[in-house]
Amino acid sequence: MLATTGYFLLPASSLAARVCYNAIGLASAVAVLAGVRLHRPRLRGMWYWFASGQVLAALGDITYDYYLYGLGRVPYPSAADAFYLAAYPLRIVGLLLLSRRRRPDGQIGHLIDAAIAAISLGLVLWTFILHPTVADRSAPALSRVISTVYPVADLVLLVMLAWLFTDPRSRTTSSRLLNAAAATLLAADTAYSVLIVYFDADPFALDAMFAASTLLWAAAALHPSMAADSGVVRSPSTERSVARLCAPAACSLIGPALLLTPYAAKNTVDGTVIACSAIILILLTIVRMALILTQLKRQSRDLEGLAMQDEMTGLANRRRFESALRAAMADGPVQVGLLGLNGFKNVNDELGRSIGDRALCSLARRLARAVPDDALLARMGGDEFAVLLPGRSAPRSGALATELAAQLREPVHAGGHDLLVSVGIGLADGERDDPMEVLRRAEAAMSAAKRTGQTYRHWEPAIDEQSTGHAKLGAEMQIGLDADQFRVVYQPIVAFPEGRVAAIEALVRWEHPQRGMISPAQFVPVAEQNGLIIELGAWVLRTACRQMAQWRAELGGSAPDKVSVNVSARQLARPGFAATVADILAETGLSPHFLAVEVTETAVFEGGQSVTTLHELRKLGVRIALDDFGTGHSSLGLLQTVPVDILKVDKSFVDNVTEAGRHSVIAEALIQISTGLGMTAVAEGVETAEQADALYRLGYTLLQGYYFSRPVAEPDLRPQRVIETVDTGIGFGA
Repeated sequence: MLATTGYFLLPASSLAARVCYNAIGLASAVAVLAGVRLHRPRLRGMWYWFASGQVLAALGDITYDYYLYGLGRVPYPSAADAFYLAAYPLRIVGLLLLSRRRRPDGQIGHLIDAAIAAISLGLVLWTFILHPTVADRSAPALSRVISTVYPVADLVLLVMLAWLFTDPRSRTTSSRLLNAAAATLLAADTAYSVLIVYFDADPFALDAMFAASTLLWAAAALHPSMAADSGVVRSPSTERSVARLCAPAACSLIGPALLLTPYAAKNTVDGTVIACSAIILILLTIVRMALILTQLKRQSRDLEGLAMQDEMTGLANRRRFESALRAAMADGPVQVGLLGLNGFKNVNDELGRSIGDRALCSLARRLARAVPDDALLARMGGDEFAVLLPGRSAPRSGALATELAAQLREPVHAGGHDLLVSVGIGLADGERDDPMEVLRRAEAAMSAAKRTGQTYRHWEPAIDEQSTGHAKLGAEMQIGLDADQFRVVYQPIVAFPEGRVAAIEALVRWEHPQRGMISPAQFVPVAEQNGLIIELGAWVLRTACRQMAQWRAELGGSAPDKVSVNVSARQLARPGFAATVADILAETGLSPHFLAVEVTETAVFEGGQSVTTLHELRKLGVRIALDDFGTGHSSLGLLQTVPVDILKVDKSFVDNVTEAGRHSVIAEALIQISTGLGMTAVAEGVETAEQADALYRLGYTLLQGYYFSRPVAEPDLRPQRVIETVDTGIGFGA
């Protein structure tokens, strides 16, 4: 750049100016080589061709100056012209390598674009430059040939430029600089010919354009993007613009326009060349437009296919499934199966979405193998799939549902993990119904299957009635919460045999103004489903903590050691639940050591946030009780992952504990496990003195059940009254 500035500051045609000009050319070649060494592109040969072209052009300038300043005259043609012309093939080879590197295969349309641009602009070059030069008989034959070769070489360069400019992948900065360098060289050569042919003027001013072209070659090599294989590939819809679609038509009008010029009217040769070129341009434009229409139709089909396909699994998506369902129902009866994976959200939460996506793809392949040829399998979104079966056959749909569930029974291997996945399937049929209603029925049946733990379930009106009843009950629950219809009752946990109330469990009851007392077995599942369990659970926890703080203040050491509150799976799954418990303890003034939260095995079986929440509660000082122990999934395995302080042995092991057999053996094993792990065991559901006595002999010292007290709003916290029993003479009166 400094040499260029110095060149134009020096006197025109001076030796010093020419030295600067030659330095620019040589420095450009060195810069290209330096760029190759600095950025190390994968295809270096292209740049070596460019550098060689720059060297030959610079040698041409030096030879020209030797004739001018050394011999006092510059013959035409001369050795300088040999160097100049030899530079063109090297540059064209470099551009050809660039084009082959950048261009994807099969781009015939872009080749036609290049041909249209080259012919139309070449026609202008012929009319105003090439033909006047050839027709000038005053110059020697060799001079006319050389004068013609320069524009022809420029025309070849023009074809390469048009080819590159129509390349949608040539989007790097280096590519643009190369295009600009070649375009500037073309413009300079064309302007040089115009000045010589028409004006016989001094072309010194054009040195700026030649120097700019030289600098652009160097800048393209020095830019870091020269090492990139291609630029950003844009989608056909965004790449193609109105201007590009109109360009072929505009170029095809150049031929007819030139026919109206005086040059065509005066010269038969010009007129013939222009007319033939115009016909070729029009034919190419027609072919190009036909290709564009064909491409648009193909893209439309491709887009339609993508719009009907699930991107991740390759199955049909919801849009295609609903469309196929409408079409199938127009022809006759159909059956729809909706599959929902159980607990799959935890896979994404714990192992990451990429593992979850791989597992879904694997499951989709398994399902596809089980679906018959006349059925359609689709991914409806998330972890739900659907199957469309023609006809109406309950045995066939049931058999297919069983087969689909069997396909998912084996562990799924994804990302080094073996995942067990279960499924709930809802089946529904329809013929003249609304397709969306059939889908709704299948979804309702799927939800019912999940609630009851069934593999699949056929839709029946009772499912909707139950759902309607749940919805109505849920609405009434919200009213009940606002109207203070819920009550907290307490059931003692007694230290056996002394009879002291060691702890107390808080339970919730609903005192409905019209229905009377509603069992928790009815409203708690509804609250879990609609989310009201969050609000209800917080209210129960706050009420129980406030009551426990009052007992501790009034009774001191005679008060129970702990109050135990049941916590649902939905509460544990909320990341902020531990903070909610801490706020309630601070609000009520109860120490965390006086609180225990009871969780079921199913609530923490899937791990994830639920187990994390328990660890956070444990850090607060809150004790953790595992309720209904022994009835859930892999009970012993949970003891290794869940921070448990208290095991509450389920009533099913207590009912027959007085009889010799497996129940008493299990009850004895459970007390040994709890003792060995340093945990406290509580036997639930004690209803008779004989059961209490048998449990005490097995090692249980904390008992809970109707034998001691039913859940009441105001429990008697005094030691229980002792009565005699058959075996030990020790018992308790309620």
